[in-house]
Formats: sequence, C-alpha cells, structure tokens
Amino acid sequence: MASNPAMASILTGLADGSVVPYLGCHALDGVTNPANGQAIPADSNSLILAMNDGRPMAPKLMYEFPRAAMNVELKRGRAAVSKFLDRTYRDTLWSASTLHTWLAAQHLPYIVDSNRDTLLQQAYADRPHTLIVGLARIGGSDYRFKLFQSEGTGNYRSIDQDAVDVTLPVLFKPLGTPLPESHYIASDADFVDYVTELMGGFGIPSFVKRMRQGKRYLLLGLPLSRDTERMVLSDIQFGAAQPAGWALLPNANDKEKRFLNKLGLEWVDAGIADLLAAALLELEQETA
Repeated sequence: MASNPAMASILTGLADGSVVPYLGCHALDGVTNPANGQAIPADSNSLILAMNDGRPMAPKLMYEFPRAAMNVELKRGRAAVSKFLDRTYRDTLWSASTLHTWLAAQHLPYIVDSNRDTLLQQAYADRPHTLIVGLARIGGSDYRFKLFQSEGTGNYRSIDQDAVDVTLPVLFKPLGTPLPESHYIASDADFVDYVTELMGGFGIPSFVKRMRQGKRYLLLGLPLSRDTERMVLSDIQFGAAQPAGWALLPNANDKEKRFLNKLGLEWVDAGIADLLAAALLELEQETA
C-alpha cells in the first residue's frame, strides 16, 4: 500500500469506484504546445492573458476569468469568448497529460473535469463512454446539459437521458468543451444561469443524481479561493458521503481550508505528482 494513509485510502476508493476525481485547472500543469513549448492556458490568470493577446486587463477584470470574459462579451459579443476558447482548446495541439492517461487506465465509472480542454476525452477516445456537457443561457429546454455517447471510435452522437447506457463510464464537463460541439460556461452571465439551474436540479442528468449518492470526491488541482469554483463544486458533489473525500491542494489558504471543512473534505497538503508517485509505489509493491 501507499505509505501515506490518505493516499492509501484514495487509491483504494478509486480502485473500487467509490471515489470520484474532480479535476481543476492545475490538473493541466505540464501540458504544453509541442510547437513552441507554451503552457496550456488553464488557470484564471493565464486564460485572461491569452484572451487579451498576452496583455493584462484592468485589475478588477484580472480578478477572475468569468469577469474578464463578461467584459469581452459585452464589448464584442458572446461569440468572441467562444471563438477564443475554440482556438485554445480545439484548434491548438497540446501534449498528452500523464494524469489524464493514468486516470483513463483506472477504468473509473465517473469523472468530473471542470476544465474546458479535450485531453480527458482524448484519453477515453478508444472506449465507449457517456459525455455530459454543461450549457448556459439556452432556450427550448429546461435542462442545462447536453448528453453524448461515444462508441469508442473517437466520434460522438447526441442522446437523450432515457437512452443513456448506465453501464458506461461517465465524463462530466460542467464548464464545457469544444468537442463534439462548442459549448462553454465562461462569462459571469453564464455562471449565474448555470449555477442557478444546478441549484434547481436542472444542471445534472437524473441518472447521475442517482449514481452520485454516497460517493466521495478527490479534488485534483482545484483552487477554491473564488466563488465560481466553490459554487459549482458544492452543487455537483451534493449527496456525497460524509466524510466527503479529499482535496489535494498544496499550500491551501485559510479560506480554502474552511470551505473544505464545510463540505466534509479532508485537506491533503500534497499535489498530483504525489498521487501518481503513490500509485506507482503501490503497483511496485503489489508486483514485487
């Protein structure tokens, strides 16, 4: 077993399917553009700079990406934000991620990925799975999600809730993805609508509401100093077991620790590299 007691429990829970990984922006640390070595924009600050051609915006807009995206939307239209995210996550080639590859190899039943990239989808491209994509500010539907099924060929088809094969692994992208269709939760207005519908029960499919009961969560690379991440997490993990799981969050501040305690999540002063090292150590011990 892994030497760290928390890591041992985490790895056991991942193996039996009772622990759900929840990926934040730092899950993409180390991912680069092979053509120029540029790091993938993932955290709030790097996204704002990338959206504004490398130039800082006003201090009040630099506070958080949704606020900056709202400013761009008001000046240039909602499509301008979507086009930026498409260029970043659909049209740019990024290197593979050790974490995403490892998670895919664990054959987990359910993963939540709060990033907008496609690396997790790429890691699952060779196997059938269900994809849930968050939506905001749409008409003609009571729901704030769209469902797709992959047959393991790299392609998706749109499906209804009653057509979901509940035996397939589920990838939940609450803040969107460019593939197979471009949908994003990005601006303040998007988050207001999406979180409101999450709270009302319309942001999560019924089969997930059943599946998530009693699960524990493993937060990986998810900073919790901003309200947007906190509100989305609170609603997605509703119905979690108590204690609710763990947050691998090096150097967490007091605000983050208080929030984790409120949700029943244990703070672990370790990072993703520590988890992968513990998993490797466990594998070596099992095969020795």
